Amino acid sequence: MIFVWAFVIGGLICVVGQLMFDVLKLTPAHTMSSLVVAGAVLDALGWYDPLVKFAGAGATVPITSFGNALVHGALTELERDGWVGVITGIFDVTSAGISAAIIFSFLAALVVRPKG
Repeated sequence: MIFVWAFVIGGLICVVGQLMFDVLKLTPAHTMSSLVVAGAVLDALGWYDPLVKFAGAGATVPITSFGNALVHGALTELERDGWVGVITGIFDVTSAGISAAIIFSFLAALVVRPKG
């Protein structure tokens, strides 16, 4: 049943993004930024962790989880290290994912050549 809920919740997040494109006529950058901020706000309110427990990958794969990771890391490190942790916590939590994205993008650029 967890797969069904992951599909439904992940799909709903994607539907919200698509509606932002179609109805609100937002650019991809505005849509992505809005979804990141929504994930950050949901984490600050304490609602994103229950959503992750309920939907699993349906809540951790979409872009909203990046906002969640930023706020979650900052708040966790704030409790541990004080105000310096607000900055270091962001990098601590997101560095592996960002590093992986950079490395895999570089490797893909070596293999795939654009046409034109």
